[in-house]
Amino acid sequence: MIDLKDIRKAFDGREVLKGITTSMEPGKTNLIIGASGSGKSVMMKCMVGLLRPDSGSIHYDGRDFLGLQHKELREIRREIGMLFQGSALFDSSTVQENIEFPLKMFTKMTPAERLDRVNFCLEQVHMEGINSKFPAEISGGMKKRVGIARAIAMDIKYLFCDEPNSGLDPVTSRVIDELLMEITQEFQVTTIINTHDMKTVFDIGDKIVFIYEGQKWWEGKKEEVRQSGNPELQAFINASYFG
Repeated sequence: MIDLKDIRKAFDGREVLKGITTSMEPGKTNLIIGASGSGKSVMMKCMVGLLRPDSGSIHYDGRDFLGLQHKELREIRREIGMLFQGSALFDSSTVQENIEFPLKMFTKMTPAERLDRVNFCLEQVHMEGINSKFPAEISGGMKKRVGIARAIAMDIKYLFCDEPNSGLDPVTSRVIDELLMEITQEFQVTTIINTHDMKTVFDIGDKIVFIYEGQKWWEGKKEEVRQSGNPELQAFINASYFG
């Protein structure tokens, strides 16, 4: 479980996160939703260590993420996979080289062992046999799937996804949603997804955290979203569907 307590973050005197306390449920899809500028991306960056909060605490299964020394922090980072909004593949590297990247950085696997792991990960995202292709040779949806394969290359416990459906058509978006749900369930990964796609929320969300103007405004299960009685959440849902 990932526990956040009173997380605050400001930029140039403007407070972006205003004391967020919540938790990410293990082995579930935890969706962080909110309008652009609400603070959800800053919240995710704090959770993975790309930003350091000004105050508050973050614990990974009881381990104080913000208080760890370099060696201990590296161990947690080995357990984290990240799918970036733009896939963030290395254009000059093949699909295989992209997926191998974390394996070369964090493991002592032999080339043969890395190849076996790459092929396994490509099978998980239904992309077998594209090892030698470059990112420019595959579609946007395929890049997202390769990004997922790279994110799960390590034996991860936590999978973070920043707007995984951004720029994708509705059909491809549903394919990505299904893949993320399959991976979460099969490997019992704790998955955290930033999204404004309400179809994703209602299709695969287990726990929903709604961020509004830098605060946790509502949290609960997807079955409770429509009956939340929270006017800002209802306005967000309506804007997402009809805006």
